Amino acid sequence: MSQWKPGSPDGEDQYATLRNNAAAVRALCSAVEGTLGPKGLDTMLVGGPGGKVIITNDGVTILEHMDVSHPAARLMIQVAQSQQEHIGDGTTTATVLAGAMVAEGVDRVTRGVPVAKVVAGLQQGVAHAAKLLRERARPLAGVDDPLLERIAYTAGREQSDIAALVVEAARRVGAARLSEAGFRLADCVRAHEGADSEVWPGLLLRGQPGHTGEPPAAGAGVLVLADALEPERIEEEALASEAGFRRYVELRERFAADLGKLEELGVGLIAAERGAGPEAEQFCADRGIVLLQRVTRKELAALAAYTGARPVKRTALRRSAAELAPLLGAARSVRYDERLRHVRIAGGAGDAVTLLVGAATRDAVGERSRIARDAAAAVQAAVRGGYVPGGGAVEMAVAYELDRLRDTVKGMEGFGIDAVAAALRKPLAQIVANAGFNPLEKVEELKAAQLSGRTDAIGIDCDNGSLADMIESGVLDPTEVKLHALQAAGEIAAAVLRIHTVIKMKSPSAGEEA
Repeated sequence: MSQWKPGSPDGEDQYATLRNNAAAVRALCSAVEGTLGPKGLDTMLVGGPGGKVIITNDGVTILEHMDVSHPAARLMIQVAQSQQEHIGDGTTTATVLAGAMVAEGVDRVTRGVPVAKVVAGLQQGVAHAAKLLRERARPLAGVDDPLLERIAYTAGREQSDIAALVVEAARRVGAARLSEAGFRLADCVRAHEGADSEVWPGLLLRGQPGHTGEPPAAGAGVLVLADALEPERIEEEALASEAGFRRYVELRERFAADLGKLEELGVGLIAAERGAGPEAEQFCADRGIVLLQRVTRKELAALAAYTGARPVKRTALRRSAAELAPLLGAARSVRYDERLRHVRIAGGAGDAVTLLVGAATRDAVGERSRIARDAAAAVQAAVRGGYVPGGGAVEMAVAYELDRLRDTVKGMEGFGIDAVAAALRKPLAQIVANAGFNPLEKVEELKAAQLSGRTDAIGIDCDNGSLADMIESGVLDPTEVKLHALQAAGEIAAAVLRIHTVIKMKSPSAGEEA
């Protein structure tokens, strides 16, 4: 624990905690900033369970798998996690921004500016920058806008096959579905080693049923069971009595009758949250019913939404066939794919699409899946909130506007605004550095070009270092990605700057809640 000592002649110890936290933040950011931009490189994560190795360019994956013990560094990981949870893309940018804001804020505090003033100015600068970003957003002309392909290409790390798949999936789903608050296109991504990449117009459910052939009916009924598919159980002690044995026989006869109603209703797929008894397994195998056991609640919910089924408990099977029929869903096709070990479901009443990403090796599949999820999240964000010039260009333009705002602020809060402006230049500087160019030179060159052209679209071509119009070059970023990254970075940076003392908490004693 470090804190200011009144007897210190120069007050240097006053900033010991702040400097320590800033150093931890800097170390964390250095682990991901080298991945930023089209020329960014990958990171290898080693030492996991069983000697697991991950090679990735994804910021949140790197941060979540790092062995991090410093509390301030753990706070920074929350930036990437928040960005991933709410947007699904831009985690590296958010982390780099937050790290830059902390570094710039610490610089001003250690020069004598009160922390409260820096934080107040930082919050004011972030709010103004967010307003400017919203004003600069360009709308898309729906899911058929050709710019959507460029957004997917940029977010998909310039992998054209993944970008094409993501755009196809987005167009199949439609703009209305993409705009729904509870829908995430990134959740539609499935990855499988050795699979051919494709967009499947339906659902893929994990699991290998006992029966793997086609259901007998062309239009299969679908039962979603949030329970086990087995008769009610009786305690072993009760079976020793005559009454208990009669009860045992009665329950199995009733269960057999319940299964018979499913056959009568033309059920071709049963998805159960828990397991199934041997009677149920044999019944389904004999009649060509696809039975999936231990399906996750998330997949059960997706299946119910797609087929129109209502999840039911086992007791619902006691109802008559007429009462049970409205609870069932329907699908045109239910087929087990032996290569993927998934069940393919198509022709449901709802909207669903599955983006299947394949590669030759397990590690490659994992990284391609992360890339596809980022691209899907970016495409959905762009449909919802439009786009801005990418490559750090729009942040440079906003930084200049913050410089102008700084000149109008008379109080010491101006130092906080100045810190935000400096931090906003960091993404472009890092992208340029990763491409092998001098960031100081390119930042000044770009600033002059944007001011003379009065545009936020001019950026740096990472192939040759020349100035280029990011809109014409197709380097585009979703506005929502930029906005959330900015706001999350500002919140965490303010929290880190306000930490004056770090104190270790005592361990909870026996019987005491943590």
